[in-house]
Amino acid sequence: MRLVILGPPGVGKGTQAKKISELYNIPHISTGDILRQAVANKTPMGLKADGFMKKGELVPDEVVIKLVEERLQQSDCKRGFLLDGFPRTIHQADELNETLEKIGIPLLKVIQLDADDEEIVMRLTGRRYSPSSGKVYHIAFNPPKVPGKCDVDGSDLIIREDDSEGTVRNRLKVYKEKTKPLINYYTEKNLLVNINAESSIDDITRDIIQVLQGIIAIK
Repeated sequence: MRLVILGPPGVGKGTQAKKISELYNIPHISTGDILRQAVANKTPMGLKADGFMKKGELVPDEVVIKLVEERLQQSDCKRGFLLDGFPRTIHQADELNETLEKIGIPLLKVIQLDADDEEIVMRLTGRRYSPSSGKVYHIAFNPPKVPGKCDVDGSDLIIREDDSEGTVRNRLKVYKEKTKPLINYYTEKNLLVNINAESSIDDITRDIIQVLQGIIAIK
């Protein structure tokens, strides 16, 4: 079970990746996880990445690609893996394809979670956060008992900068420019499956499982 999950910010990739990885007993691997683990383990590529991260700079493609290659060759990936947040560009996809062919484990499916821009804007701009308790709410889906106040400690809830409408729309613009071409890339390879991500979390999980049932049974 070797999978990639794609989709714009706020579409629910992390939530679905966690559920699918648990169902099929495969590691859910994000670029953030890879970077943190490599830095903690002080691997050669991890030390390179750490240098860029400490300067507040983006980790270059060639470093991230090598880190992914290292991660996919670890023992827990023998049964499969689910990549979340990688690849982001055609260049990264080409490099990933080359790496997987080299180690003899080609991708089986690429799951594209899709939702309308306005749905995503509503999901992300509706989030509210308590800096003191760390609890996250949503004004529509998970509202606090008292509007604007945290249920845990009564502190004022805030809108994080990442969740402001301007930031969200810019993130969607960047996604379409840089990541959405991957949809055509994987469609041409007959790997892409499109899943409507505007329904409930459980319904989306069910739709993904239906796609995967022909590949391998849940363990």
